[in-house]
Amino acid sequence: MLQGKRILLIITGSIAAYKSLDLIRLLTKAGATVEAVLTKGGKQFVTPLSVETLTGKKAHIEMWDENSYKMNHIELSRRADLIVVAPATADFLSKMIHGEGDDLASSIMLAKNKPVIFAPSMNVEIWDNPAFQRNLTAAQADGAQLVSPQVDMLACGEVGIGKMAEPTTILDTVEAHFALESSLEGKTAIVTSGATIERIDSVRFLSNFSSGKQGNAIALALAKAGAQITLVSGKSSEAPPLHPRIAIIQTESAADMMKAVHQALPADAFVGCAAVCDFAIANRSDRKIKKSEGLQIEFEENPDIARSIGTLPQTERPPVVVGFAAETDQLINYARKKLFDKRCDLIVANDVSGGAVFSKDENQANFVTRDSIEVLETMSKEALGHAIASWIAQSLQTVDA
Repeated sequence: MLQGKRILLIITGSIAAYKSLDLIRLLTKAGATVEAVLTKGGKQFVTPLSVETLTGKKAHIEMWDENSYKMNHIELSRRADLIVVAPATADFLSKMIHGEGDDLASSIMLAKNKPVIFAPSMNVEIWDNPAFQRNLTAAQADGAQLVSPQVDMLACGEVGIGKMAEPTTILDTVEAHFALESSLEGKTAIVTSGATIERIDSVRFLSNFSSGKQGNAIALALAKAGAQITLVSGKSSEAPPLHPRIAIIQTESAADMMKAVHQALPADAFVGCAAVCDFAIANRSDRKIKKSEGLQIEFEENPDIARSIGTLPQTERPPVVVGFAAETDQLINYARKKLFDKRCDLIVANDVSGGAVFSKDENQANFVTRDSIEVLETMSKEALGHAIASWIAQSLQTVDA
């Protein structure tokens, strides 16, 4: 999968640095050539010798080597196809964002012209710190791809988010990156994300638990693969993905979203990831209903956005239509029914019983098509976004053939 690919691995000062050795082994086994850079902190956790033994190449630490005419921070970034920072500490991420270059690793990030994947590792309080979250958002806005940390027991003994993703997850992200690279150049896609809102009165509304995290991840993955994206977003607890190829349209109700989606046509692909309310309020009030008045709600059925796209005439329908099924039981049966009823090419089916999936960083999905059912492993929502983007890219290649 990674045959001939050159990866520059930056190892920063975290207890998770020991996992970088396993990551090197996985990357080289997949066919990649790996060169490693150790920060001063990274060198405290893994030795240059152990890194060199696994990569078969010199571990880079200093800005200048014995060949003083070479500028390592330029040379190393130029000969890599991809830069992976694992583990990525809060301190190193801050240097990335603020353009600091006081050592070899940070100077590489300042001088780079290659894509970046980073896997954070830190205490939960550091992760939740507003300053770090601003840096995290900025890193992704600059085009770096996040491999989300896990929620687990941390090295400090506390429980929470901050444990670096497993090396296998980082490998999956790297492989997905190369599989997608420029595969959707010149294509367009519409992605819906988040939850719709149906107003009851001026202060109350009907909605659901969707965070928008998965839809945003799909939009970002498609954009990174070269596609021009229209992201039609409902209510979301996640910051929208910032990318030059993503145009964001904010909507509220299912009717608003439906209108925005159809106005964004034509497109090569449609992904209906938003959790659209099945019903709207037929007797909505423009003022706040007083408790003393009592509350009696009348529902009316909302339009099915995915079906409205899937059933368009062939000349207007996007060549690839992807829908979602969030079910608490009979997952595959309901997913297959939706596939045919909505005339989708793929249904991504999620088991949401017990509140699973919503607002979580990971997802376990099934790809249901007319001919097959593929059960995917549990993975980060970013990795699933890349898997969906890869499926779309392959499908469009078949259409174009």
